[in-house]
Amino acid sequence: MWLIGIGMFFDGFDIYVAATVLGATLHSGFSTMHQNAKFISVTFVGMMLGALLTGFLGDRYGRRFTYQANLAIFGLASIAAAFAPSMLVLILLRFVMGVGLGAENVVGYATMTEFIPPQTRGKWLGWISVFVVSGSPATALLGTLIIPRFGWRAMFALGGLGAMLVWYLRKALPESPRWLESVGRAEEAEAILRAAEHEASIKQAPLPQPAAWPPAAHSRSLRSLLSPVLLPRMLVGATTLIVVNTLVFGFVTWLPTFFLREGFSIVSSLGYSLVISLGAPLGSALGALSADSWGRKPSILGASVLTIVIGSIYPFIKHPAMLQMVGFLLMIPIYVLVTLLFAVYIPELFPTEVRMRAAGICNTFGRGATILTPFIVVALFRSYGVGGVVRFLIALLAVQIVVVFLFGVEPKKRGLEQIDPEVAVSGLLP
Repeated sequence: MWLIGIGMFFDGFDIYVAATVLGATLHSGFSTMHQNAKFISVTFVGMMLGALLTGFLGDRYGRRFTYQANLAIFGLASIAAAFAPSMLVLILLRFVMGVGLGAENVVGYATMTEFIPPQTRGKWLGWISVFVVSGSPATALLGTLIIPRFGWRAMFALGGLGAMLVWYLRKALPESPRWLESVGRAEEAEAILRAAEHEASIKQAPLPQPAAWPPAAHSRSLRSLLSPVLLPRMLVGATTLIVVNTLVFGFVTWLPTFFLREGFSIVSSLGYSLVISLGAPLGSALGALSADSWGRKPSILGASVLTIVIGSIYPFIKHPAMLQMVGFLLMIPIYVLVTLLFAVYIPELFPTEVRMRAAGICNTFGRGATILTPFIVVALFRSYGVGGVVRFLIALLAVQIVVVFLFGVEPKKRGLEQIDPEVAVSGLLP
């Protein structure tokens, strides 16, 4: 968890750095609103490409190799961004950073999924998400402290140096035994499992014999994702990731800019964003706790409804203190969804042989759809203010509720082999 989680923290830090940096570049005249929209948009283009490529690379070359390559890409690009001479160069470097960021998200959650027992899988994956979203308040806090004194460039340097440190430490990350077994490298998988069993047996009672699951012959072909049992899961994955990406990058990352345009100072804007962003790790923690107790589907549906209710109130708040309180409350269900969808639910839906490709394609739809989101947000904000942006998000949440209710499966406390659609459809498992 620590080897993956700390790397994911810097992934989150680099994703959320746009929220503080763009407000500062706009305020200083380094960028315009239109350039800021381009900055966010090319982030999604890079993340879309990274998510797609890493799915194929991860299923072909392994989780560990792909994970390290992604971390190096966004770490080095982030350091280079600290020295960007113009907004155009910064936008180009952001595209490279986006490739690494999009890939890191897919491979990190998929790798962790393949190590965790079913009874607590939701909790542990949820805590990984807490690492990621903690990058939001950390970015807001450090931005409040650093940007007024040292400028926005220091934020990129800090994120890049942290990522490269984790890259070095993470050389000890083991390969996924499930992936090794799926590509015929059974002896290597067995060696990793024996080492884990030996470590566990020293610290607790002797382990019980592992359960014997009926084997399922899976195709590694991309066409298998269009089969009658996997296609509905692809629909759920793509739809939910489109919605949650739009929530985060169509609303959360624009908060400092919204505040500036409403007449608040750069210091007040960053301060308000910091207070509101504290709801992110709290929401992720609640998502981690609810996944194994309430289940994935009920938690996703409940958080979607709660986001709609609180989001309907938010545009009418004008008092600064109330604005921060309602914004804080709104962040909680949004980040329950972030945790459940990115970290827990989507990686569980697919067999090991195609898990990363399926998750990568779903993430590609999510990132790809939000390439246009910054321009939609700018247009709605100029014409209708924050209320227009929120109404757009509510419409997307309504679609998500329908799709998850009709086509979603419930993986709560079920082993990955039990969720396996081919085994379940054949009747081999209850």
